[in-house]
Amino acid sequence: MAGRTDCQMPDVTLLGSENTDYLFEYSPGVLEAIDNLHTERDYFVKFNCPEFTSLCPKTNQPDFATLYLSFIPDKKLVESKSLKLYLFSFRNHGDFHEDVINIIVNDLIELLDPRYIELWGKFTPRGGLSIDPYVNYGKPGTKYEKMAEQRLLYHDLHPEPIDNR
Repeated sequence: MAGRTDCQMPDVTLLGSENTDYLFEYSPGVLEAIDNLHTERDYFVKFNCPEFTSLCPKTNQPDFATLYLSFIPDKKLVESKSLKLYLFSFRNHGDFHEDVINIIVNDLIELLDPRYIELWGKFTPRGGLSIDPYVNYGKPGTKYEKMAEQRLLYHDLHPEPIDNR
């Protein structure tokens, strides 16, 4: 199989651009998708994002987290530079940890319509308390819906990120 050509990626506008705009307000429109050329099989795509930052909606102080994103694509993949810029757009966004994690998954579901997706936010402790919200989703009416239920139960019993290898 030969590599992809520019004409096969008409919606990829950020990668390779020398004029990257860093958006300081929540910007789901920056997300870009590319075609999944391997729809015949299930496989995980994993992103570990150790420098995620958002703001506390009450104090306006920064909250820091490592995000663990895993998904089984269907027809689309998220383009990684657009994902980085999207996550950067939370830098000045004020929301609770649980809300941020759900917003990100909702935006990725809308963009990708994945077979399965999960996101775990491991937020840095503040005042002796850490909050580590986890959310997952399996496409309704498929085996991935059941997988989401099972992995949610597994996650509840295992306090560390799930290793999909």
